[in-house]
Amino acid sequence: MTVDELSFYAAMAGTVAFAISAVLSVAERRIDLFAAVVLGTITAVGGGTIRDIILDVPVFWATELIYIWLSVASCVAAFVAYRFFKHRFVGALVLYMDGFGAALFGVQATGKVWDLGFALPIAPVILGVITAIGGGLIRDVLAQRQTLLMSRELYAVPVLIGCILFTLILAYAPEYRLEGSIFCIGLIFAIRAAAIHWSLQVPEWAMMGFRRQ
Repeated sequence: MTVDELSFYAAMAGTVAFAISAVLSVAERRIDLFAAVVLGTITAVGGGTIRDIILDVPVFWATELIYIWLSVASCVAAFVAYRFFKHRFVGALVLYMDGFGAALFGVQATGKVWDLGFALPIAPVILGVITAIGGGLIRDVLAQRQTLLMSRELYAVPVLIGCILFTLILAYAPEYRLEGSIFCIGLIFAIRAAAIHWSLQVPEWAMMGFRRQ
């Protein structure tokens, strides 16, 4: 199996995880099947869609509709088999897959933007993070939930760290691009997995706001 094939299958797994976790996260709103499909699909492909629109390039799923079909199928599965996916072990597995998907999509997007030479060196980082969390932000806004950016959840921060590090590798050690991408994906996933396992959050000192008297 080539690196490209492995990356494609990993992206498919990430897409499935994004869609399923999205449906599970809004299930308490007692949504119907149509809403589940819409919110899940937006979560799965929304970030990459925003990225490609900003880059003024063909949206990735327009030429590879498997991303849409897979997202829809995953949403339907999560809706129909909700009790199965809410099982402790299965639900945890989906969370870890979601974390891996965020890591993979963030680093892949950073590389794509870098190759296009778009607003270097800042845009690769910004659009890498947007790709990883953009769909989830849109979902939360539509579902009227607290967004990732407004919570203490360690989700966007690991992606930001990984995208910055990968941009530095592309700038100063491009010959190690493949190894660097694997390392950055692993780093993001490791931080996210630790946050899931130990319920880690952004520390209090890093939060803006005033304490109640």
